[in-house]
Amino acid sequence: MKSQSCRHNRRAQRGFSMLEILVTILILLLGLLGLAGLQTRAHTAELESYQRAQALILASKMVDILRANRHTARCFAVTAPTAGTPFLGTTGGGHSSPISCALGTTAENAMANALFAELDSDLQGAAEALSGALVGAMIGARGCISYDSTTDLLDPVTGATMNGTGLFTVAVAWQGLNDTVAPSNTCAMGLYGSETKRRVVVQTFRFARTQ
Repeated sequence: MKSQSCRHNRRAQRGFSMLEILVTILILLLGLLGLAGLQTRAHTAELESYQRAQALILASKMVDILRANRHTARCFAVTAPTAGTPFLGTTGGGHSSPISCALGTTAENAMANALFAELDSDLQGAAEALSGALVGAMIGARGCISYDSTTDLLDPVTGATMNGTGLFTVAVAWQGLNDTVAPSNTCAMGLYGSETKRRVVVQTFRFARTQ
């Protein structure tokens, strides 16, 4: 009788050990699934951060080019602020045609035309290529440059409007991976599906007055 009871206890112990193993496997499985999800979110956040960094670099380059070409800067302002088009970068509807600047000297105009084309290529990813495809920019990168003549400053002596002293707005738009908040700037508006996936970095400036 005693031997029979021992055998029963051993069988119960073996069954309990198997149950423990199954629970342990389940816990490990849930942990691995959680880790996989965390890695996916981390990869997404890393890509979002990379794209924003690229956008800031391109926006700064656009501002630097405008500042370095003050006499022809208005030639670059091809974007209508309310529409968010035309734009530089990803081709398709709304993409800007090459400019033919005529605001400066022959050399200044030629420089403006060439730099506009360079910015367009940069936004299309010309800095990096993979198997012949341009991959250096963000997803659907587009650049907008606009000028608000209503913000032209007034001459403090004569009260006359000083043309060319208004605000330039430079914006770079691209497609994000997660839904956030729809940006207020209109650059490439409506071209990324949900507006909450459209990302935009913006820089606004005006040229200092010169005598």
